[in-house]
Amino acid sequence: MQTTRAPLLPEPARRFAAWCVVLLLGAGVAALGIWLCIVFKTAVTPVLLAILGTALLGPLYRRLLKMKVRKGLAAALTVVAVLTVVGGATYIVVVALIETGDEIIASLRQAATDIAKHLGAAGTSLDDLAKNARTLLERFGGTAASGVISGLSVVGQTLATAVLALLLIFFFLKDSDRVAGALRSLVPRDTGDLVESMARRAFEAVEGFMRGTTLVALVDAVLIGVGLVVLDVPGAVGLAALVFVTAYIPYLGAFLSGAVAVLVALADRGFVIALWVLGIVLAVQVIEGNVLQPFVQSRTVQMHPAVVMLAITAGASVAGVLGMLLAVPLTAAATGILGALRTRYGAPPDPADKTS
Repeated sequence: MQTTRAPLLPEPARRFAAWCVVLLLGAGVAALGIWLCIVFKTAVTPVLLAILGTALLGPLYRRLLKMKVRKGLAAALTVVAVLTVVGGATYIVVVALIETGDEIIASLRQAATDIAKHLGAAGTSLDDLAKNARTLLERFGGTAASGVISGLSVVGQTLATAVLALLLIFFFLKDSDRVAGALRSLVPRDTGDLVESMARRAFEAVEGFMRGTTLVALVDAVLIGVGLVVLDVPGAVGLAALVFVTAYIPYLGAFLSGAVAVLVALADRGFVIALWVLGIVLAVQVIEGNVLQPFVQSRTVQMHPAVVMLAITAGASVAGVLGMLLAVPLTAAATGILGALRTRYGAPPDPADKTS
């Protein structure tokens, strides 16, 4: 007589064990992918930057196609437009920082001195820290003088990355209609629709993030810059440029640029003007959080601020400043992929909910 043996573990424990295995496998694959990206960062970085650039410039390219411009010429014109806009913006930012950089640094140094005076014993420590920092900078300058070749190497690598990213943007735009076919040729036939849907949702999320962030950064920089000019804060143009650049790091970038603006105003114009600058920065952030961000995110993928902060922290720990810049768009892409999977494999709605 054959008897059935009872399972070694109850059903809840087996489900828990299965989910643990799935999570461990997923974490292992993710860790392997991050490790490969770090190892091949010279090739991965231009690709990621090109994807972000393609997502930002896609609407311009598609508009040129609607105007009956050939694909190759439309992609070339789009890249030229990027060079013109980015080059002009870089020139404006560099000139502004060169012209007002000394004022900003002097104001920050004066602010540090004033804070040190008001903090008493703690201020003495801050003063010592400033002196030690100056000594370290002088030593670093002496070391850097003998490392010109290394610096030129970094500049050359940066230029090579930028050129490669621009070339990739051209080809990504020109051959964007072939992406779906290429993805389908790399995966089994049964999963072709799912992979294409995931890729589309991920790219749409990145595209929405790039366009929305650029719009928000421009509005923030203009509003804060106008406020700084009205209050006659030194280096207003450079500070506005700093606001625009740091806006691509959500939440953290606004805090850093706002803190610098307040400190500059405190050192050069006094406590009252610093309070006015703080009020302007906070008002712009309120407008961004309650008007701009809801309007932008309603058209794109929505992410909780806690998720954004964790993504920025993880990106900074992996790849520094570049990781902070890439963390949020990559998280947006992952959210888009999860949305596609949820649509495909999510539980069907309960018929009772429809009748009620």
